[in-house]
Amino acid sequence: MDNKLKVLFILHLPPPVHGASMVGQLIQGSPLVNNSFEADYINLSISKNLNEIEKYGILKFIRLLKLQFKVLYHLFKKRYDLCYVTLTVSGPSFYKDLFIIVLLKLFRRKIVYHFHNKGVEDASRLWINRGLYRFTFSHTKSILLSSHLYPDIRRYVDEKDVYYCPNGIPLNPYFDNIRPQENNTNICKLLFFSNMMQQKGVYILLDACKILKYDKIDFECHFVGAWSDISQDDFIYHVEKRGLQKHVFAHGGKYGNDKGSFFSNSDIFIFPTYYHNETFGLVNLEAMQFSLPIISTTEGGISEVVTDGVTGFLVPQQDSESLAEKIETLINDLDLRHKMGKAGNERYYANFTLEHFEARLVNILKDLGKK
Repeated sequence: MDNKLKVLFILHLPPPVHGASMVGQLIQGSPLVNNSFEADYINLSISKNLNEIEKYGILKFIRLLKLQFKVLYHLFKKRYDLCYVTLTVSGPSFYKDLFIIVLLKLFRRKIVYHFHNKGVEDASRLWINRGLYRFTFSHTKSILLSSHLYPDIRRYVDEKDVYYCPNGIPLNPYFDNIRPQENNTNICKLLFFSNMMQQKGVYILLDACKILKYDKIDFECHFVGAWSDISQDDFIYHVEKRGLQKHVFAHGGKYGNDKGSFFSNSDIFIFPTYYHNETFGLVNLEAMQFSLPIISTTEGGISEVVTDGVTGFLVPQQDSESLAEKIETLINDLDLRHKMGKAGNERYYANFTLEHFEARLVNILKDLGKK
Protein backbone atom coordinates (compact mmCIF):
# COMPACT_ATOMS: atom_id res chain seq x y z
CA MET A 1 0.00 0.00 0.00
CA ASP A 2 1.33 3.42 -0.98
CA ASN A 3 1.30 5.74 2.03
CA LYS A 4 3.00 8.68 0.37
CA LEU A 5 1.62 12.07 1.29
CA LYS A 6 -0.09 13.89 -1.57
CA VAL A 7 1.49 17.32 -1.95
CA LEU A 8 0.54 20.07 -4.39
CA PHE A 9 3.53 22.31 -4.99
CA ILE A 10 2.51 25.78 -6.20
CA LEU A 11 5.83 27.50 -6.78
CA HIS A 12 7.81 29.77 -9.05
CA LEU A 13 9.69 28.24 -11.97
CA PRO A 14 11.94 29.97 -14.50
CA PRO A 15 11.66 32.05 -16.57
CA PRO A 16 12.30 34.61 -15.26
CA VAL A 17 15.47 33.57 -13.47
CA HIS A 18 15.64 34.71 -9.84
CA GLY A 19 16.29 33.10 -6.48
CA ALA A 20 12.76 31.77 -5.87
CA SER A 21 12.38 30.31 -9.37
CA MET A 22 15.77 28.60 -9.20
CA VAL A 23 14.87 26.97 -5.87
CA GLY A 24 11.51 25.97 -7.36
CA GLN A 25 13.29 24.30 -10.25
CA LEU A 26 15.53 22.40 -7.84
CA ILE A 27 12.50 21.17 -5.86
CA GLN A 28 10.63 20.06 -8.98
CA GLY A 29 13.66 18.13 -10.21
CA SER A 30 14.59 16.62 -6.85
CA PRO A 31 14.55 12.79 -6.83
CA LEU A 32 14.28 12.83 -3.03
CA VAL A 33 11.21 15.10 -3.05
CA ASN A 34 9.51 13.17 -5.84
CA ASN A 35 10.27 9.79 -4.27
CA SER A 36 9.05 10.96 -0.87
CA PHE A 37 5.69 12.38 -1.97
CA GLU A 38 2.98 11.96 -4.54
CA ALA A 39 3.79 15.39 -5.92
CA ASP A 40 2.11 17.63 -8.47
CA TYR A 41 3.55 20.97 -9.58
CA ILE A 42 1.98 24.24 -10.70
CA ASN A 43 4.01 27.24 -11.82
CA LEU A 44 2.90 30.26 -9.79
CA SER A 45 4.69 32.78 -11.99
CA ILE A 46 2.75 34.75 -14.60
CA SER A 47 5.79 36.80 -15.68
CA LYS A 48 7.98 35.69 -18.56
CA ASN A 49 10.94 38.01 -17.89
CA LEU A 50 12.31 40.24 -15.14
CA ASN A 51 10.85 43.41 -16.63
CA GLU A 52 7.31 42.01 -16.40
CA ILE A 53 7.48 41.49 -12.64
CA GLU A 54 5.22 43.95 -10.77
CA LYS A 55 3.68 45.07 -14.10
CA TYR A 56 0.21 44.04 -15.24
CA GLY A 57 -1.71 43.99 -18.50
CA ILE A 58 -4.22 41.92 -20.42
CA LEU A 59 -1.74 39.10 -21.16
CA LYS A 60 -0.85 38.69 -17.50
CA PHE A 61 -4.53 38.79 -16.56
CA ILE A 62 -5.18 35.91 -18.97
CA ARG A 63 -2.23 33.99 -17.49
CA LEU A 64 -3.67 34.58 -14.01
CA LEU A 65 -7.04 33.14 -15.07
CA LYS A 66 -5.28 30.09 -16.52
CA LEU A 67 -3.34 29.68 -13.27
CA GLN A 68 -6.54 29.78 -11.21
CA PHE A 69 -8.25 27.21 -13.44
CA LYS A 70 -5.19 24.97 -13.19
CA VAL A 71 -5.29 25.12 -9.39
CA LEU A 72 -9.04 24.40 -9.38
CA TYR A 73 -8.54 21.43 -11.69
CA HIS A 74 -5.95 19.88 -9.37
CA LEU A 75 -8.05 20.51 -6.26
CA PHE A 76 -11.08 18.79 -7.81
CA LYS A 77 -8.92 15.98 -9.16
CA LYS A 78 -7.13 14.98 -5.96
CA ARG A 79 -7.46 15.45 -2.21
CA TYR A 80 -4.04 16.71 -1.18
CA ASP A 81 -2.64 16.22 2.30
CA LEU A 82 -0.64 19.43 1.97
CA CYS A 83 -0.45 22.43 -0.34
CA TYR A 84 2.95 24.08 -0.55
CA VAL A 85 2.95 27.69 -1.79
CA THR A 86 5.87 30.06 -2.41
CA LEU A 87 3.79 33.08 -1.49
CA THR A 88 4.88 36.58 -2.50
CA VAL A 89 4.16 38.64 0.58
CA SER A 90 3.85 42.21 -0.72
CA GLY A 91 3.04 44.34 -3.73
CA PRO A 92 0.74 43.44 -6.65
CA SER A 93 2.05 39.85 -6.67
CA PHE A 94 0.66 39.32 -3.16
CA TYR A 95 -2.85 40.20 -4.31
CA LYS A 96 -2.40 37.87 -7.30
CA ASP A 97 -1.32 35.01 -5.01
CA LEU A 98 -4.21 35.78 -2.66
CA PHE A 99 -6.65 34.47 -5.28
CA ILE A 100 -4.87 31.12 -5.08
CA ILE A 101 -4.92 31.11 -1.28
CA VAL A 102 -8.68 31.76 -1.30
CA LEU A 103 -9.20 28.67 -3.47
CA LEU A 104 -7.05 26.50 -1.18
CA LYS A 105 -8.94 27.69 1.88
CA LEU A 106 -12.33 27.15 0.23
CA PHE A 107 -11.27 23.54 -0.30
CA ARG A 108 -10.09 23.42 3.33
CA ARG A 109 -6.60 22.27 2.39
CA LYS A 110 -3.65 22.33 4.76
CA ILE A 111 -1.30 25.14 3.64
CA VAL A 112 2.39 25.77 4.20
CA TYR A 113 4.09 28.89 2.86
CA HIS A 114 7.76 28.83 1.87
CA PHE A 115 9.07 32.40 1.75
CA HIS A 116 11.77 33.56 -0.64
CA ASN A 117 10.88 37.22 -0.15
CA LYS A 118 9.88 39.59 2.62
CA GLY A 119 7.96 42.81 3.17
CA VAL A 120 5.01 41.92 5.43
CA GLU A 121 6.07 44.36 8.14
CA ASP A 122 6.32 47.30 5.73
CA ALA A 123 3.11 46.43 3.87
CA SER A 124 1.23 46.22 7.18
CA ARG A 125 1.19 50.02 7.33
CA LEU A 126 -1.95 49.78 5.17
CA TRP A 127 -4.96 48.72 7.22
CA ILE A 128 -6.38 46.64 4.38
CA ASN A 129 -3.18 44.59 4.22
CA ARG A 130 -3.36 43.87 7.93
CA GLY A 131 -6.76 42.26 7.42
CA LEU A 132 -5.58 40.33 4.37
CA TYR A 133 -2.53 39.04 6.23
CA ARG A 134 -4.65 37.86 9.14
CA PHE A 135 -6.76 35.89 6.67
CA THR A 136 -3.74 34.60 4.74
CA PHE A 137 -1.78 33.36 7.76
CA SER A 138 -4.67 31.96 9.81
CA HIS A 139 -4.41 28.18 10.30
CA THR A 140 -1.28 27.88 8.17
CA LYS A 141 2.38 27.03 8.68
CA SER A 142 5.41 28.90 7.36
CA ILE A 143 8.92 27.96 6.25
CA LEU A 144 11.59 30.67 6.50
CA LEU A 145 15.14 30.62 5.21
CA SER A 146 16.56 32.07 8.41
CA SER A 147 15.53 33.05 11.92
CA HIS A 148 16.63 36.57 10.99
CA LEU A 149 13.52 36.77 8.80
CA TYR A 150 10.97 35.89 11.48
CA PRO A 151 10.41 39.50 12.67
CA ASP A 152 8.87 40.26 9.28
CA ILE A 153 5.87 37.97 9.97
CA ARG A 154 5.87 37.99 13.78
CA ARG A 155 2.67 40.05 14.00
CA TYR A 156 0.65 37.32 12.27
CA VAL A 157 2.50 34.04 12.87
CA ASP A 158 3.38 32.39 16.17
CA GLU A 159 6.93 31.04 16.08
CA LYS A 160 5.66 27.56 16.94
CA ASP A 161 4.11 27.56 13.45
CA VAL A 162 7.42 28.39 11.76
CA TYR A 163 10.03 26.01 10.36
CA TYR A 164 13.51 27.04 9.28
CA CYS A 165 15.05 25.65 6.11
CA PRO A 166 18.15 27.40 4.75
CA ASN A 167 18.58 27.16 1.00
CA GLY A 168 21.07 24.82 -0.60
CA ILE A 169 22.34 24.52 -4.15
CA PRO A 170 23.96 21.76 -6.19
CA LEU A 171 27.60 21.88 -7.09
CA ASN A 172 28.03 23.71 -10.39
CA PRO A 173 27.69 20.89 -12.96
CA TYR A 174 30.61 22.35 -14.91
CA PHE A 175 32.84 22.57 -11.83
CA ASP A 176 35.17 19.70 -12.76
CA ASN A 177 35.63 21.03 -16.29
CA ILE A 178 36.51 24.57 -15.24
CA ARG A 179 40.14 25.45 -14.76
CA PRO A 180 41.30 28.85 -13.56
CA GLN A 181 43.13 30.81 -16.22
CA GLU A 182 46.72 31.75 -15.64
CA ASN A 183 46.78 35.21 -14.04
CA ASN A 184 50.11 36.76 -14.90
CA THR A 185 49.03 40.35 -14.28
CA ASN A 186 48.76 40.23 -10.47
CA ILE A 187 45.60 42.32 -10.89
CA CYS A 188 42.93 41.27 -8.41
CA LYS A 189 39.67 40.34 -10.10
CA LEU A 190 36.42 41.33 -8.40
CA LEU A 191 33.13 39.68 -9.37
CA PHE A 192 29.54 40.89 -9.06
CA PHE A 193 27.05 38.24 -10.20
CA SER A 194 23.34 39.04 -10.01
CA ASN A 195 20.58 40.69 -11.96
CA MET A 196 21.62 44.23 -12.87
CA MET A 197 19.38 46.12 -10.46
CA GLN A 198 20.09 49.28 -8.51
CA GLN A 199 19.02 47.66 -5.23
CA LYS A 200 21.49 44.83 -5.77
CA GLY A 201 24.16 47.47 -5.12
CA VAL A 202 25.50 47.96 -8.66
CA TYR A 203 26.08 51.71 -8.34
CA ILE A 204 27.37 51.32 -4.77
CA LEU A 205 30.03 48.97 -6.08
CA LEU A 206 30.89 51.41 -8.88
CA ASP A 207 31.38 54.14 -6.27
CA ALA A 208 33.65 51.81 -4.31
CA CYS A 209 35.62 51.10 -7.49
CA LYS A 210 36.06 54.83 -7.97
CA ILE A 211 37.58 55.04 -4.48
CA LEU A 212 39.93 52.14 -5.27
CA LYS A 213 41.04 53.86 -8.45
CA TYR A 214 41.68 57.11 -6.52
CA ASP A 215 43.80 55.10 -4.06
CA LYS A 216 45.81 53.72 -7.01
CA ILE A 217 44.76 50.10 -6.37
CA ASP A 218 45.13 47.70 -9.29
CA PHE A 219 41.93 45.76 -9.91
CA GLU A 220 39.36 44.59 -12.42
CA CYS A 221 35.66 44.46 -11.54
CA HIS A 222 33.45 42.22 -13.67
CA PHE A 223 29.66 42.61 -13.57
CA VAL A 224 27.74 39.55 -14.74
CA GLY A 225 23.95 39.44 -14.86
CA ALA A 226 20.84 40.07 -16.91
CA TRP A 227 19.93 43.69 -17.50
CA SER A 228 16.98 44.75 -15.35
CA ASP A 229 16.17 48.26 -14.10
CA ILE A 230 19.74 49.13 -15.12
CA SER A 231 20.16 48.97 -18.89
CA GLN A 232 23.45 48.44 -20.66
CA ASP A 233 23.46 52.08 -21.77
CA ASP A 234 22.78 53.24 -18.19
CA PHE A 235 25.65 51.16 -16.91
CA ILE A 236 28.12 52.41 -19.53
CA TYR A 237 27.15 55.99 -18.72
CA HIS A 238 27.83 55.49 -15.00
CA VAL A 239 31.13 53.73 -15.68
CA GLU A 240 32.33 56.55 -17.92
CA LYS A 241 31.07 59.17 -15.47
CA ARG A 242 33.37 57.69 -12.83
CA GLY A 243 36.27 57.22 -15.25
CA LEU A 244 36.34 53.45 -14.74
CA GLN A 245 36.51 52.26 -18.35
CA LYS A 246 39.85 50.50 -17.79
CA HIS A 247 38.73 48.82 -14.56
CA VAL A 248 35.07 47.85 -14.91
CA PHE A 249 33.53 45.44 -17.44
CA ALA A 250 29.95 44.26 -17.98
CA HIS A 251 29.17 40.90 -19.57
CA GLY A 252 25.38 40.54 -19.46
CA GLY A 253 23.72 37.30 -18.36
CA LYS A 254 25.92 34.20 -18.35
CA TYR A 255 24.89 30.61 -17.77
CA GLY A 256 26.30 27.10 -17.64
CA ASN A 257 30.01 26.75 -18.24
CA ASP A 258 30.39 30.49 -18.93
CA LYS A 259 28.90 31.27 -15.54
CA GLY A 260 31.25 28.90 -13.74
CA SER A 261 34.26 30.33 -15.54
CA PHE A 262 33.64 33.78 -14.08
CA PHE A 263 33.55 32.40 -10.54
CA SER A 264 36.60 30.23 -11.18
CA ASN A 265 38.67 33.10 -12.53
CA SER A 266 37.83 35.67 -9.85
CA ASP A 267 39.54 36.51 -6.57
CA ILE A 268 36.81 38.24 -4.53
CA PHE A 269 33.01 38.01 -4.75
CA ILE A 270 31.04 41.17 -3.99
CA PHE A 271 27.29 41.35 -3.42
CA PRO A 272 26.42 44.71 -1.79
CA THR A 273 22.65 44.22 -1.96
CA TYR A 274 20.01 46.33 -0.28
CA TYR A 275 17.20 44.77 -2.35
CA HIS A 276 13.94 44.98 -0.38
CA ASN A 277 13.02 41.36 -1.21
CA GLU A 278 16.47 39.88 -0.53
CA THR A 279 16.23 36.93 1.81
CA PHE A 280 19.25 34.69 1.38
CA GLY A 281 21.48 35.52 -1.58
CA LEU A 282 21.96 32.23 -3.41
CA VAL A 283 24.85 33.74 -5.37
CA ASN A 284 26.86 33.84 -2.14
CA LEU A 285 26.56 30.05 -1.96
CA GLU A 286 27.84 29.78 -5.53
CA ALA A 287 30.85 31.90 -4.60
CA MET A 288 31.51 29.65 -1.60
CA GLN A 289 31.60 26.62 -3.91
CA PHE A 290 34.50 28.25 -5.73
CA SER A 291 36.32 29.19 -2.48
CA LEU A 292 35.89 32.93 -2.97
CA PRO A 293 35.92 35.33 -0.01
CA ILE A 294 32.67 37.31 0.01
CA ILE A 295 31.83 40.90 0.77
CA SER A 296 28.10 41.38 1.25
CA THR A 297 25.55 43.06 3.54
CA THR A 298 23.27 41.99 6.39
CA GLU A 299 20.13 42.22 4.23
CA GLY A 300 17.63 39.43 4.93
CA GLY A 301 19.29 36.22 6.07
CA ILE A 302 22.67 36.78 4.41
CA SER A 303 24.39 36.80 7.81
CA GLU A 304 23.21 33.18 8.09
CA VAL A 305 25.41 32.41 5.09
CA VAL A 306 28.39 34.76 5.31
CA THR A 307 30.21 34.70 8.63
CA ASP A 308 31.65 38.17 9.13
CA GLY A 309 35.42 38.08 9.56
CA VAL A 310 35.59 34.34 8.83
CA THR A 311 34.27 33.62 5.33
CA GLY A 312 34.25 37.26 4.26
CA PHE A 313 32.99 40.64 5.39
CA LEU A 314 29.55 42.13 5.96
CA VAL A 315 29.38 45.88 5.37
CA PRO A 316 26.65 48.47 5.98
CA GLN A 317 24.19 48.84 3.14
CA GLN A 318 24.72 51.63 0.59
CA ASP A 319 28.10 52.47 2.14
CA SER A 320 30.61 52.62 -0.69
CA GLU A 321 33.45 53.77 1.59
CA SER A 322 33.12 50.76 3.91
CA LEU A 323 32.82 48.52 0.88
CA ALA A 324 35.96 49.97 -0.70
CA GLU A 325 37.85 49.57 2.59
CA LYS A 326 37.04 45.84 2.83
CA ILE A 327 37.83 45.27 -0.85
CA GLU A 328 41.20 46.96 -0.38
CA THR A 329 41.88 44.84 2.70
CA LEU A 330 41.38 41.64 0.70
CA ILE A 331 43.24 42.89 -2.37
CA ASN A 332 46.28 43.61 -0.21
CA ASP A 333 46.19 40.32 1.73
CA LEU A 334 46.39 37.21 -0.46
CA ASP A 335 46.68 34.89 2.54
CA LEU A 336 43.48 36.31 4.06
CA ARG A 337 41.66 35.83 0.75
CA HIS A 338 42.68 32.19 0.62
CA LYS A 339 41.87 31.62 4.31
CA MET A 340 38.37 33.12 4.02
CA GLY A 341 37.69 31.37 0.73
CA LYS A 342 38.63 28.00 2.21
CA ALA A 343 36.44 28.62 5.27
CA GLY A 344 33.52 29.55 3.03
CA ASN A 345 33.96 26.43 0.92
CA GLU A 346 33.97 24.24 4.04
CA ARG A 347 30.86 26.02 5.31
CA TYR A 348 29.06 25.39 2.02
CA TYR A 349 29.74 21.65 2.12
CA ALA A 350 28.78 21.42 5.79
CA ASN A 351 25.49 23.33 5.57
CA PHE A 352 24.31 24.47 2.17
CA THR A 353 24.52 21.67 -0.38
CA LEU A 354 21.38 20.69 -2.28
CA GLU A 355 21.33 17.41 -0.34
CA HIS A 356 21.14 19.31 2.95
CA PHE A 357 18.29 21.47 1.64
CA GLU A 358 16.32 18.54 0.20
CA ALA A 359 16.56 16.52 3.41
CA ARG A 360 15.47 19.48 5.56
CA LEU A 361 12.53 20.28 3.28
CA VAL A 362 11.33 16.68 3.02
CA ASN A 363 11.44 16.24 6.81
CA ILE A 364 9.45 19.46 7.32
CA LEU A 365 6.79 18.54 4.79
CA LYS A 366 6.44 15.01 6.18
CA ASP A 367 6.02 16.43 9.67
CA LEU A 368 3.39 18.92 8.47
CA GLY A 369 1.50 16.39 6.38
CA LYS A 370 1.03 14.05 9.31
CA LYS A 371 -0.23 16.67 11.76
